[in-house]
Amino acid sequence: MRSQIVGIDQQVPLLDGRWCTYINLDNAASTPALQPVAERVNALMPWYASVHRGTGFKSQLTTWAYEQAHEALLRFVGADPSEHVAILCRNSTEAINRLAQRFPLSQGDVVICSLMEHHSNDLPWRGRAQLCRVGLTAEGALDEDHLEHLLRRYAGRVRLVAVSGASNVTGYVNPIYRIAQRAHEVGAQVLVDGAQLVPHRRVEMGRLEDPAHIDYLAISGHKMYAPYGGGALIGRRDLFEQGQPDLVGGGAIALVTTSDVVWAPLPDREEAGSPNVPGAVALAEAVRCLDEIGMDAVAEHESALTGHALERLRGIDGIVLYGDTNPGCCPIRVGVISFTVRGMDHALVAAILGYEAGVGVRSGCFCAQPYIFALLDVGTEEVARLRDEASRCDLRHMPGMVRLSFGCYNTLEEIDTVADALQRIVRGEYRGHYVQQPDGRYHPEGHQVDWSRYF
Repeated sequence: MRSQIVGIDQQVPLLDGRWCTYINLDNAASTPALQPVAERVNALMPWYASVHRGTGFKSQLTTWAYEQAHEALLRFVGADPSEHVAILCRNSTEAINRLAQRFPLSQGDVVICSLMEHHSNDLPWRGRAQLCRVGLTAEGALDEDHLEHLLRRYAGRVRLVAVSGASNVTGYVNPIYRIAQRAHEVGAQVLVDGAQLVPHRRVEMGRLEDPAHIDYLAISGHKMYAPYGGGALIGRRDLFEQGQPDLVGGGAIALVTTSDVVWAPLPDREEAGSPNVPGAVALAEAVRCLDEIGMDAVAEHESALTGHALERLRGIDGIVLYGDTNPGCCPIRVGVISFTVRGMDHALVAAILGYEAGVGVRSGCFCAQPYIFALLDVGTEEVARLRDEASRCDLRHMPGMVRLSFGCYNTLEEIDTVADALQRIVRGEYRGHYVQQPDGRYHPEGHQVDWSRYF
């Protein structure tokens, strides 16, 4: 796999003047491009032209490629084209927002999400319905008993259960099919935010006659080795055949008069405007590659990485791990590990790893602040103080964690490198004097980078 990753041997400068091969352990944020994906996009460029409306050869070929991408995505998640449609968009955030605008909700309706959700699967539902959040277990997993309580309490009013397939903070994989079956039993539908699950595990939509089927699935190409601005909402055809699209304009119509509109068939009616054809082609090639590798092989490799990382990190005094820290549970979680270092700001730890070890990680709240606040036991008074500081653009005291997240190309040696670096950091063995900025990040004092040298 490593030979198939664009930029896998990229050298980066360190604070002490040396250069090293960059180690990307921030895959939960964005993955690098697969080489076949980049090649496929480049191969498209000489043929690229307008989509759907052009009669020239290039336009017809570009249209074919774009439509093939829809079919590839449906196949990848086991969706039946007669029941589901793939709507191409920018990312999973846009996909969920699109669904929130199209899903029929009335006053008194209830949407259930969870306290572990990414902001993108919480904020779009606010104001659209009564939003109820499933609580967490002591370890930070979804509390299924509380979900059952909410489903019973609001039976008849629950219209949608919207949950993450896997957490971008703790790596927990939610029992999406069991959740779907219970939701359908009370007349609700199910959205799975698949941004952190689909690149790492096989997901099947299932036929609508299956009680455990998934109604809607949101995915992001930039999290599955296709960082070209493509994503998708795969959802029930019967929903999108009703009502007016949330985005209207060219390409979405069959006929327009001064007083009337006839909408185009799906998926065109939901994809107004000139589409991101390179992004669609990239996403289609990425799922082809993942299929060729085999999702079981991806899961097995990433489980081995996660188990090794947990073993190494548990052996470093001063590191506090969050979520399930048992290496034996790795087959039922994805490769995301979040931690703190006692006595050190999370952003400082991440900065040292980047500037002095060439390791890319993420620190902060990972767009899941309610979840992070719960895991860190941040009280209401502190939240009020943080809110006041954030309103003044001061994020220096924002609590958070450091996150390692693995892709199918990472290695045990890379994990050993970051573990060794963390051991040095815990001992205070780092070179720079770091100064915190108002946005919370740390920079080495006096260190300047001329970014134009590199790109």
